[in-house]
Amino acid sequence: MTQLSTAIEIDAPPERVWAELTDLGAYPEWNPFIVRAEGDVVPGARLSLRMQPVGGRAMGFRPRLLEVDPARELRWLGRLGVPGLFDGEHVFRLEPVGPGTRLVQEETFRGVLVPLLARSLRRGTLPAFEAMNRALKERAERTL
Repeated sequence: MTQLSTAIEIDAPPERVWAELTDLGAYPEWNPFIVRAEGDVVPGARLSLRMQPVGGRAMGFRPRLLEVDPARELRWLGRLGVPGLFDGEHVFRLEPVGPGTRLVQEETFRGVLVPLLARSLRRGTLPAFEAMNRALKERAERTL
């Protein structure tokens, strides 16, 4: 198992951050990590995502939404191939901090391929999480 975790403080209320986070169609305009996103943000739905790790090749995933708790949590499970090969449970957690929001973005990777990919996840995926956090912060603060 490998876990990646990042956090950022955003000077916007959780509802504003949630609105930007769940506006999947706008991702190509601002998101340097998830460069394309389609689907309905409802529990059980499948999303179609194209992710661009830093210094890596873009990949498509079709995760299933596990949790959709408006202005609080968005969680999905994505798999590469069959279950247990390379599974990633991704979460965006929005925590109120005064008038703003603390965004926590993390992913837990499990499966037989994880030990082989752990270093590239830390080198390419973690910086992509951080870049997305910064871009979401800028977008949410700008649209106030």
